[in-house]
Amino acid sequence: MNIIPKTTVGLPHSQLAELWPEELKGAGIAAVLHPASVLPDLSHLSDLLTRPGMPWRLVCLFGPQHGILGHTQDNMIEWEGDGHDPRLGVPVHSLYGKSRKPTPRQLEGVDALLVDLQDVGARYYTFVWTMLLCMEAAWEKGIAVVVPDRPNPLGGAEVEGPLLDRAYASFVGLHDVPVRHGLTIGELARLLAHERFPGLKLHVLPMTGWTRAMDFDATGLPWVLPSPNMPTVETAFVYPGMCLLEAATPSEGRGTTRPFELCGAPWLDAWRLCQDLRDLQLPGAAFREAFFQPTFHKGLGRICAGVQIHVTDRSAYRPFLTGIAILWAMRKQGYLTDPVEINPLDPKDLPDGFAWKAPPYEYETVKLPVDILLGSSWIREGLESGAAPRELEARWLPDQAAWLERRRPFLLYPEAV
Repeated sequence: MNIIPKTTVGLPHSQLAELWPEELKGAGIAAVLHPASVLPDLSHLSDLLTRPGMPWRLVCLFGPQHGILGHTQDNMIEWEGDGHDPRLGVPVHSLYGKSRKPTPRQLEGVDALLVDLQDVGARYYTFVWTMLLCMEAAWEKGIAVVVPDRPNPLGGAEVEGPLLDRAYASFVGLHDVPVRHGLTIGELARLLAHERFPGLKLHVLPMTGWTRAMDFDATGLPWVLPSPNMPTVETAFVYPGMCLLEAATPSEGRGTTRPFELCGAPWLDAWRLCQDLRDLQLPGAAFREAFFQPTFHKGLGRICAGVQIHVTDRSAYRPFLTGIAILWAMRKQGYLTDPVEINPLDPKDLPDGFAWKAPPYEYETVKLPVDILLGSSWIREGLESGAAPRELEARWLPDQAAWLERRRPFLLYPEAV
């Protein structure tokens, strides 16, 4: 029985040899891959890259956060490369350890960087910033970058959230894009090349059949976890808001089977939290009281009370607004003014109250983690001064309008009519 779904979207990976740029025929390539670097039949791209007769020569592999194999479970857990893949017979280098950018030594003998990473459409997701750093390394060395495009799981029509202030740039945001950018990884590469790396030899290989109104389920492509806590498309839809809880004491559901859909803390009143969120009448979302016991990370081994988010209408749902609303509602139940140090590997001694996480976070050692996720300090300051979620949303709406205009020249797929 064939268990592979029928696809409606054609990935360029399936015809990679035919689409390969003429000027790069016979080039030595380095490939940046992870577990979701698969073809529609679930074969991994690395198998194609080492097939005899291809118009390239594989020199080495790079892996982003969580590794090529997706073997590091948690965020902020480094892995070291500089090893050797015995199956493929090439060196393997980590881009989430000693360095997050390919070094000139690692790029010796490389004529082109092939970047094949499945993004989830949220600014915090580090794979697009791994791509940016690879683009920078290639630009500095004068080599090419090839990006076979993949769908934005959230679709390409909706955008949401404030633009990042570059003073708050970090590995969860290295360029001034909104939280939900509405671009494919190939479209984002085109924008970054224009705005950051003029003259970069960039080749984006487009998909066929993808439209901006398509979420991932509509593509017919198989979902493969791009990172360990992104198990489903439903997770990807809530992530642009719920990732913000990484910067506070309540659990974002890591250590459960529904990360980012579940959230809570031992000290919360689940019924009050649920009612406060329902009263906001947030579009496309329903909330259910939920209780869970994380097997790792914040709340480890304790019963956490909170909510599960149920997305009832993906086209109407506003994940970033929902995440801000959850922070607002949780703070109402008990706010501690001083930031708290949280060790994700030993999180047993968290206070019974809402507090922001203290640095460090994703290689930032000074600014608050919530501020680098938000891309500025004004939303946090607004929450602390008592502003309601809709008041804060009114301030970021102009950023959304400006972004829609700014991104237009770099779109590969038509805007919805």
